Amino acid sequence: MNLFDQISEDIKAAMKARDKVRLETLRNIKKVFLEAKTAPGANDTLEDDAALKIIAKLAKQGKETAATYTQAGRQDLADAELAQVEVLESYLPKQLSEAEIEAAVKEIIAQTGATSMKEMGKVMGIASKQLAGKADGRAISAIVKQLLS
Repeated sequence: MNLFDQISEDIKAAMKARDKVRLETLRNIKKVFLEAKTAPGANDTLEDDAALKIIAKLAKQGKETAATYTQAGRQDLADAELAQVEVLESYLPKQLSEAEIEAAVKEIIAQTGATSMKEMGKVMGIASKQLAGKADGRAISAIVKQLLS
């Protein structure tokens, strides 16, 4: 079962359980999935890797929105946003720890033979592809900078 079908099944389960937060979040995911499927050039399919990128993007946006609400003193809205982020993250693969990211980046640096900050782009290109969905781009970038400097 692909991720699109899984979301549809989970919507039904959330309806039966009367779980408003989960239902609202899943409906939002499905809406974005449908938009991606019907976008020009998408040939009416949505692969799981593309779906995971969409969910990761939604989770990141939710965290940023919650931070904005917290700064504005609206903790009630921030809590609601974080509850939705929790649902989104349940569909994402387990995030790598900082030590795991560092080990992977060291391996990539060894493969590419990078020695200076001038070669950061080459390392980041490979690292971003290999660690997509498993680690945040900012974390990867910070570790690459630290190791190359």
